[in-house]
Amino acid sequence: MSDKMRPIAFDKLMNWALNEYAQQKSIFGVAKVFRHKPDDKKLPIFKERLEAPFGPAAGPHTQLAQNVIAAYAAGSRFFELKTVQKMDGEELSACVAKPCITAADECYNCEWSTELTVPQAFDEYVKAWFACKLLAKELDLGDPDGFVFNMSVGYDLEGIKTPKIDAYIEGMKDAGNTEVFQACKKWALANVRRFAKVDAAYIEAVSPRVSDSITLSTLHGCPPQEIERIATYLITEKNLNTYIKCNPTLLGYEFARKTLDDLGFDYIVFDDHHFKEDLQFSDAVPMFHRLTALTQARGLEFGVKLTNTFPVEVSAGELPSEEMYMSGRSLYPLTISLAKKIAKEFDGKLRISYSGGADLHNIEKLFACGIWPITLATTLLKPGGYERIYQMAEALLNCGDQPFSGVNVAAVSDFAEDALGDPYYRKPIKPLPSRKMAKKVPLIDCFEAPCRDGCPICQDIPAYLRLAGEGNYLEALRVITERNPLPFITGTICPHHCADKCTRNFYEESVRIRDVKLEAAKAAYADLMKELKKPVPASDAKVAVVGGGPAGLAAGYFLAKAGVAATVFEKRGQLGGIVRHVIPAFRVSTAAIENDVALVKALGVRFETGVEISSAKELFDQGFTHVIFANGAWKPGVLKLEYGEAMNVIAFLEQCKSDIDNVNLGENVVVIGGGNTAMDAARAAKRAPGVKNVRLVYRRNKRYMPADEEELALAIADGVQFCDLLAPVGVKDGVLTCHRMKLGEPDESGRRRPVDTGEVITVPADTVIAAVGEKVDSAFYGQNGIALTERGYARVNENLETSVPGVYIVGDANRGPATVVEAIADAAKAAKAICGADCDAYAACNVSPDYTHALAKKGKLCGECASCKESDRCLECATVCECCADVCPNRANITVAVPGKRMRQIIHVDGMCNECGNCATFCPYDSAPYKDKFTLFWSEEDFADSENEGFLLLDGEKQTYRIRLDGQVECVSLGDPECTVPEDICRLISAAWGQRQYLF
Repeated sequence: MSDKMRPIAFDKLMNWALNEYAQQKSIFGVAKVFRHKPDDKKLPIFKERLEAPFGPAAGPHTQLAQNVIAAYAAGSRFFELKTVQKMDGEELSACVAKPCITAADECYNCEWSTELTVPQAFDEYVKAWFACKLLAKELDLGDPDGFVFNMSVGYDLEGIKTPKIDAYIEGMKDAGNTEVFQACKKWALANVRRFAKVDAAYIEAVSPRVSDSITLSTLHGCPPQEIERIATYLITEKNLNTYIKCNPTLLGYEFARKTLDDLGFDYIVFDDHHFKEDLQFSDAVPMFHRLTALTQARGLEFGVKLTNTFPVEVSAGELPSEEMYMSGRSLYPLTISLAKKIAKEFDGKLRISYSGGADLHNIEKLFACGIWPITLATTLLKPGGYERIYQMAEALLNCGDQPFSGVNVAAVSDFAEDALGDPYYRKPIKPLPSRKMAKKVPLIDCFEAPCRDGCPICQDIPAYLRLAGEGNYLEALRVITERNPLPFITGTICPHHCADKCTRNFYEESVRIRDVKLEAAKAAYADLMKELKKPVPASDAKVAVVGGGPAGLAAGYFLAKAGVAATVFEKRGQLGGIVRHVIPAFRVSTAAIENDVALVKALGVRFETGVEISSAKELFDQGFTHVIFANGAWKPGVLKLEYGEAMNVIAFLEQCKSDIDNVNLGENVVVIGGGNTAMDAARAAKRAPGVKNVRLVYRRNKRYMPADEEELALAIADGVQFCDLLAPVGVKDGVLTCHRMKLGEPDESGRRRPVDTGEVITVPADTVIAAVGEKVDSAFYGQNGIALTERGYARVNENLETSVPGVYIVGDANRGPATVVEAIADAAKAAKAICGADCDAYAACNVSPDYTHALAKKGKLCGECASCKESDRCLECATVCECCADVCPNRANITVAVPGKRMRQIIHVDGMCNECGNCATFCPYDSAPYKDKFTLFWSEEDFADSENEGFLLLDGEKQTYRIRLDGQVECVSLGDPECTVPEDICRLISAAWGQRQYLF
């Protein structure tokens, strides 16, 4: 793998576009091709016309010709071409650390201008220009003169005056006599018969005037005098409509720091040096007035481009550099605030071109207040890729035909204020979870639903989402209960880590998987209960389950479903364990628990309540062949205070659950802890009589609390006060004394260690509740002869069997305090070990029978997620993934339909890849497709320069290839009966050659 991009010759570029469209109705992977009608309105700009006032920013989406063509096909009509500068090609590439992009949430990059040489970049832009002209006419994409190319140059006057940059600018102004323009025209004329709507006269009339506008990009620290000299040169010497790209540092350090902190981006590290060294607002204003007058006198346009990316430090290894540049939704509140500031200063008369977090969420607002053209980058780097453009094109279709008349200052001010309070621009309290599955991507058949991998029981989520969406709730509930016997409990309180892996997170927010589970349970429970019956006995096994909580209920269910006699022993009078006796009723109702208990009973599981079991031996003596201990983790955790005592959280929650009206806590309650149980306790205390204040004390801050984001948010909504960075010392006379902490270096878990500052803090505390984790009663297992680990847990094998044959341990008893769904997972594993219980009846149903419908969801964002159908929001990843193909700006990951395979397969095209790393961010596997997918090479040099598994065509007629697999290289002919290459790989290569010879 190397980062050398090989520009595609114009003939191959057009062959690719035309053949792909003929075969698949897509253009460089863009299947949602947007078309403008001849009578659609067009906006005048630079004496040109725009069918749509937006398109890709100067960045990865305008570096190569195919990138620009893909963006045009999707609906873009304004193209800010990637910046060219004096340093280019290999010299520049050597300065750019790779990978250079990561856009999981806000985006960071450490590259800044084209990695091609300036002449190569010029060729790419001219090829893209000519190709868009041809495709616009041939495929009825819109007015061939309805799009605009905008140059971008940097970074100093000396560099801009060099012969190669000067030739670039002059060539873009008039490419007619350039070699590349003539080559494009020659090919088009020679192939005119391939076109149905393009004739020779049209080809001859294609304008060579590629661009008469320019955006000036300057390096941080560039003096105002230098900026003005460059702009003056571009206006007076080059006669160009000119924009100056401004840095967000114009806002001042204090404003930027406070804004990002308030929005939850306080972890982003930067100091004030760029703010001091960059252009100051007091210098910018008079400069912009002078340049406006200069352009007006020459009949040109002047404006500002808001904004450049924001320089920050690499503080957590995000990219292999020291400084990186932030963009995306975190940049929007800063950029729109700068737009407000400039609009006010110039009374709306200064033209503003916009970037800085523009996307579907805000693009209509921006245009409505007179800010355009608008350019995009981060949103196009996320799953859906270029196809996200289609919705924006729909939103701005026929948006006007009048020239720029000013920016609506009041509207921009409102939008800037709104952004500071809009949840869309607010970072979640806790660090985002990893979206990746803990396994490597296979060369073939890599489509998989990551939500299932995030679920401990591998629920068949795509299947039941689709069935529920069709209104077939009974079948959806059958799918759910195949693996999950507690749909009401898990549909209510499951931490739903399936949603952490949901690819929809990269669009707006996860599919509400848990909600659909509960929806199906409520809708179809009665019907399911009617058809449930005790299975026919299928085994002589007789299993005793000790504990009637979620793990015990689930174990009984899976055993009974497999035809095994199971008896659950519960020492309390009611079933449900922690869920019934401890978790507050405002979180899960008694009715939900009873429904799930009844579902388990319907399969013939026997229950004996009020019976305490002290040993496995007594159960074996009663004739049971196996014993499963599912007796939870009820032993209180220990909070070490120097003085005073704290109430145990389990005892407190049990008391609240049984009789909250008689709980006497006083006015001020302190809960010590940061997990989900601590949140339950704090919220329960808020509901206790006489309580006025509930404070939660934790030695780290909210970001590093183990509680789920959802539980934190609910506690905050209930009015719980969070006292971060406090370590309790002791409680006495209604006061909890604590030490003030600060966050130090990260520990082995990645959380920053709390360090004592020496400062003492007191907190009012009539009652202190310790929620510091419960423990397993290891003495019980020791008495049963079960070997223990160093931590005091029972030692179990991969099937959860202990050192005592036939004795298993599941749920909290095995893991320590865990979740209901993890308890179910343990129960299923033990049941499978005992009797081969299988839960795979619906696994194949996760793949949709309608591949086309699943594919159509790509790139489509929801406006208001709450009003959307969850099955429509589900991207059906088990049917269609192709994220690596979506997010590659260069189109270097392509799809091939392989006979005999359900889904299209991925091939990585080495010559089109610059190792930006974006596909590695979004691949659901713990992999980097640009390194790990089967790779097509274009030359011996590139093949030798890589370690990727892949292939190089040696002879097309004989179908001979050089292939690297498992580190071994061999030359093979695919038709040779002695060929040792795996059949799947042979079929993939053959399909690529048969369908896409233009790739080779």
